[in-house]
Amino acid sequence: MTDQAERRPRSPRALTIIGTIALLGALGFAALGVWQLERLAWKTALIAAVDERVHADPIDAGDPAFWSSFNPDADEYRHASVTGHFDNTRETLVQAVTAYGGGFWVLTPLVTQNGTVLVNRGFVPPDRRDPATRDAPQGDVTITGLLRVSEPGGAFLRNNDPASDRWFSRDVTAIATAKNLSPIAPFFLDAERDSDAYPIGGLTVLTFSNNHLIYALTWFALSAMLIAAFGYVLWDRRGRA
Repeated sequence: MTDQAERRPRSPRALTIIGTIALLGALGFAALGVWQLERLAWKTALIAAVDERVHADPIDAGDPAFWSSFNPDADEYRHASVTGHFDNTRETLVQAVTAYGGGFWVLTPLVTQNGTVLVNRGFVPPDRRDPATRDAPQGDVTITGLLRVSEPGGAFLRNNDPASDRWFSRDVTAIATAKNLSPIAPFFLDAERDSDAYPIGGLTVLTFSNNHLIYALTWFALSAMLIAAFGYVLWDRRGRA
């Protein structure tokens, strides 16, 4: 009796339930695969666009007309330059982890004829935190680098604390408010590296993770596995019958 029960074909109702679950699962996995292909196309286009912006001729980052039309999606990582003088008395240190280890970004207001552009002059280790341990540019300078979008709020589980001058992200608006900088550009400029002295510039990360094809293939494989599993159920029912 036990062997006969084990060899009994599954009922149509059971097959319908199994088939519905398999179909819904396969469609869901396939949809996720298609979504990852869309993300792949978006990421590929982004990488190409950023590469084009980085290597284009620099634009004028001190133009207020550009400030008012600044579009984070279209303008981040654009090659830009700005002329003015640094207000070294109002620099901001933002905690950072780089290829050189832990330390700080040195963000210094660059005062132009039209307002202020916050410039990330680069990285310094903890022992160079004190401005007296490094040179401070004097007079008019022209800084070239890449435009970056403001980073509001802080870092993961660590909020900026303007009152204590503790910063975990490069939040342009909050820094401008804390340092009384106005008018100010709605972005900051990552300065290029122009010497071996601190701060070390030119550390903008331009490598973007692009694993969407692998993810897409994984979802499609799971979809195919569900279909194959249901096919096996059908084949097994035929054998039992």
